[in-house]
Amino acid sequence: MKLEVFRKKSFAEKLQKMAEAQKKVKTKTKTKTKGLDEEEKVSAIINCKNPKEFAKKLEKEHPQVKVKFIYDIIDAIAVETTASEILETISPMNDVEIIDEDLEVHIMLNESVPLLKVPEIWGNPNGNRGEGVTVAVVDTGIDDTHADLNGKVLLKEDFTDEKGTGMENIDGNGHGTHVASTIAGKGAVIRGKYKGVATKAKLIAAKVLASNGSGSFSGVIAGIDWAAKQDCQVMNLSLGANVSGSCDGTDAVCQAVDAAMDKGIVMCIAAGNAGPESSTVGTPGCAKKVITVGATDKNDGIAWFSSRGPTKDNRVKPDVCFPGVNIVAARAKKTSMGTPVDDHYTSASGTSMATPHCAGVAALLKAANPDLTSHRIKTIIMNSAIDLNLDPNTQGKGRCDAFVAFEKAVSGEPPEEEPPEEEPP
Repeated sequence: MKLEVFRKKSFAEKLQKMAEAQKKVKTKTKTKTKGLDEEEKVSAIINCKNPKEFAKKLEKEHPQVKVKFIYDIIDAIAVETTASEILETISPMNDVEIIDEDLEVHIMLNESVPLLKVPEIWGNPNGNRGEGVTVAVVDTGIDDTHADLNGKVLLKEDFTDEKGTGMENIDGNGHGTHVASTIAGKGAVIRGKYKGVATKAKLIAAKVLASNGSGSFSGVIAGIDWAAKQDCQVMNLSLGANVSGSCDGTDAVCQAVDAAMDKGIVMCIAAGNAGPESSTVGTPGCAKKVITVGATDKNDGIAWFSSRGPTKDNRVKPDVCFPGVNIVAARAKKTSMGTPVDDHYTSASGTSMATPHCAGVAALLKAANPDLTSHRIKTIIMNSAIDLNLDPNTQGKGRCDAFVAFEKAVSGEPPEEEPPEEEPP
């Protein structure tokens, strides 16, 4: 057993307790032939050298270890096996660098678009509606039979336990559909009343959360990994996990979103809904390079639930805020997420609802100036915010003014000072 490879001591201790408990059960029942398949399984994410070769080695030499995913976005694999196997077999292996617990992740639960001045972008002679831009929605799936989203979803893939069932690639929760229509909904049902931000952008759907709204770190990373290969320019993650004592942006899912940002994809991540206390930004919202989004109401007040910084390593989060209170958007078939308005729309609040506004604005900026890098778009969005005169760890830079951001994107003006990403302020 090699304890130093575990990112968190608490995970190693949890595995030790599980392994000890299993030994006691075996001794008590005197079942000498009890197989590994009967023991409780644990999922873990293994940062390692040469992931593909390491996975082959595990499958060949330790067939009781199930390799769930092999990632390209980061040098890691996800496995499912027993606590004792992780402790005694995997942790001492030379290629193993870091072991993370495969935590459970959850969703982060008509006036917002005008508030951001998005219609001024649509009506500008140099304006756009997101043409030529594809946004990946990493969520509960998308109901593309909805009139607002019909014909907009280019690709779908399912990374949940519902894959291979009647619910594969179906949004049985409604969260992903609501998010997707906030980004790019056509507003077709009620003559444009509930249009999204970038109405002509296209979408791809990585389903990483099941109908109950939950999933795993390993599935989320697999969804990011897949989406990053599909020629998308923006990615939305309205999901996260709360970690005890806040987070420092070094876990595997944070590595994945930061790596995608470095590949040129604008990563828009929900801060979380654990406010108003400080140091409540979840993961991957605490990642260092992404745009972490807090929520405001229609009066530019910070939503009470919006998670606050700083991060564990004392960085300011969130980066910026967008509207996230009582947002009306598309309702997926046979779902009741939020407060249904009618059969076609539902109202919901959360940083989950703020984040797709950010993704939509990022799509408009990318369409306005395709040469903009993901990091430059982050800088523009942050430096176009209206200062709400609150603590930076509550508001970030403030609430984004999309039209100001658009003007900066079109002008090609020299970059302003980049916001800090690696070093604490």
